[in-house]
Amino acid sequence: MTSFMSNLLLPVAAGAVLLVLLLGLFNMMRGGSPNRSQQLMRWRVVLQFVAVVITMATVWAMGR
Repeated sequence: MTSFMSNLLLPVAAGAVLLVLLLGLFNMMRGGSPNRSQQLMRWRVVLQFVAVVITMATVWAMGR
């Protein structure tokens, strides 16, 4: 279980956060819609929360 979480779930979660962050940066650089920027910011915060939960669950599972 820990191998699955640390080798698959955690990189996918981190990649999703990175993708949304880059989309938000590109949107800001090209002068995109402020509403789109806010939506991407909200998604980034949610994805970061999910990534932290997965990280903590992996650390907890490795300690068992």
